[in-house]
Amino acid sequence: MKRIEIVVSPAGETRLETTGFSGPECLAASRFLEAALGKRSSERFTAAYYQQAPATESQQIEQEPC
Repeated sequence: MKRIEIVVSPAGETRLETTGFSGPECLAASRFLEAALGKRSSERFTAAYYQQAPATESQQIEQEPC
């Protein structure tokens, strides 16, 4: 399950934590929240960021020339 969690510290600082995403899709999914929360002070990626998304199966169809 994909999830974006917003953590607010007692001092009012916010942190976004994403789970269930692989590769940079977490950045695209949380972009709107980053824009709403303001300037980013730091960024740290988890191991899931460096994992590749599962490949999708594709099928090639050969056509005869007309």
